[in-house]
Amino acid sequence: MNQPIPAQKAPYRVELESGKDYAWCACGRSKTQPFCDGSHKAFGLSPVLFKAAKSGEAWLCGCKSTSSKPFCDGTHKKL
Repeated sequence: MNQPIPAQKAPYRVELESGKDYAWCACGRSKTQPFCDGSHKAFGLSPVLFKAAKSGEAWLCGCKSTSSKPFCDGTHKKL
């Protein structure tokens, strides 16, 4: 199975630090949602690596279906 699974049908509110690197879980299997813990390795998926542009609150996708990875775009409302 190499398809992502929804971790939850809502976004995760997180605090990001400007300039810091993050790895967003794209597979839905991480135990440290919304961030990657390496669980994807058995499924042939990879996390989305990103650097925070600014410090502060952000909403990261929990359904894993957003078109603006890693950020929530409201897709979860249609699932």
